[in-house]
Amino acid sequence: MHFLDQAKIFISSGAGGPGAVSFRREKFIEFGGPDGGEGGKGGDIVFEAVHGLNTLIDFRYTQHFRAPRGKGGAGSNMTGAGGKDLVIKVPVGTQILADDEERSLLADLTEEGQRLVFLKGGDGGRGNASYKTSTNRAPRQHTTGWPGEEMYVWLRLKLLADVGLVGLPNAGKSTFINAVTNAKAKVGAYAFTTLRPQLGVVSHKGREFVVADIPGLIEGAAEGAGIGDRFLGHIERTRVLLHLVDCNDEDVATSYRIVRDELDAYGAGLEDKPVIVALNKVDTIDDELVAALSAELDAACGQKVFALSAAGEIGLDPVLDALVERLGPASGHAAGAPHADEGEPGASESPWSPL
Repeated sequence: MHFLDQAKIFISSGAGGPGAVSFRREKFIEFGGPDGGEGGKGGDIVFEAVHGLNTLIDFRYTQHFRAPRGKGGAGSNMTGAGGKDLVIKVPVGTQILADDEERSLLADLTEEGQRLVFLKGGDGGRGNASYKTSTNRAPRQHTTGWPGEEMYVWLRLKLLADVGLVGLPNAGKSTFINAVTNAKAKVGAYAFTTLRPQLGVVSHKGREFVVADIPGLIEGAAEGAGIGDRFLGHIERTRVLLHLVDCNDEDVATSYRIVRDELDAYGAGLEDKPVIVALNKVDTIDDELVAALSAELDAACGQKVFALSAAGEIGLDPVLDALVERLGPASGHAAGAPHADEGEPGASESPWSPL
C-alpha cells in the first residue's frame, strides 16, 4: 500500500427536495383543500476518524464526494425522504484545510471514532399545504429545496505516535525501528533510503508505545534541500524525540547541530520537545573511540548520550528504558492527546496503536 499524506478533494452536501403542490380529491369530502407535503433534507458531508488507516491513498483515486439530495414531497401531506449522509472515513490525525493560500485549518480529527458534520445538507422546500391561510384557501405556491454547500478542501495527515525518530540520512533510524518494533522499513547503504514515514509499535517491559520514523534531514531541509521538511509534520504530535547520530560521521557534534537547526527552523513546537540523543553503530568502532565521541556529543547537546548499535542489537534496552521514563505512565489516550488523570473513571489501560 502506498503512503500519501495529503490530498485535495471536492465535497458537496445534498440539496433539499422540492415541496409538493397537491389537493385532496376524496369521495364524500366536499371541500378537500391543499395537502402538498414538504421536501426532504439533503444529506450531510460527515468526516469520521477510523481505526486501521494510516494513509490518504484512497483519495488519489476518488476525489469527488457528493451527498444525495432529499426527495420531493407528495400529496396527503407526505414529507419527502431525507438524503442519506455521506460519511468520509479518514485516518486518525487527519487535518482538513481550506483551499486558499494560507491553507487555514478548518478541522483536526485526533481521536479514533471522532465524527464531524462538515457540510450540512439543504433544507427541503415547502409544500402548498403550508401556505394555506383563512384568506388563501387553495394556494398553489411551493418552494424548491435549499441548495447544499460545496467546496474544495485539502486533507493533510499527521501521524500520531509517541516517539519520533530524527537524524541525518543513514543515521540508522530504519534499522532501529526494525530492531525494536514490528515494522519492516527498507534499509540500504545509501542516502534517503526512507522515502515515507514508517510506524512501529514497541513492546518493552509491559509497556507499548508507537514510534514514527521519517526521512532523514540534511542541512537546508527547511528550504527544501533533499526531501525537505515536509514530513516533519508527522512528528509534531509526538511526546519525545529520539535523535540518532552515526558514530562514523566525520564530526558527530556537527551532525547533531545540523538536525537541531532544521528542527528549530521548522518550529511548530519541535524545538521544545524532550530529546534523547544516541550514538548509533558503535559496533563498528572500538570502545575508546566510543567514549571519546560520546563525550564530544555530550558537550554538544548538554545531556547524557546513549551508545547503541541497532544492527547489532547492542544498548537498545537502556534507550527504551529512557523513552518509557520520558513518556510517563501508560494512558489509554491516543498519542499526542491529553492524558487522563490516574484513577479517572473510564480511563483505558491499553495504549493507542495504529495497526
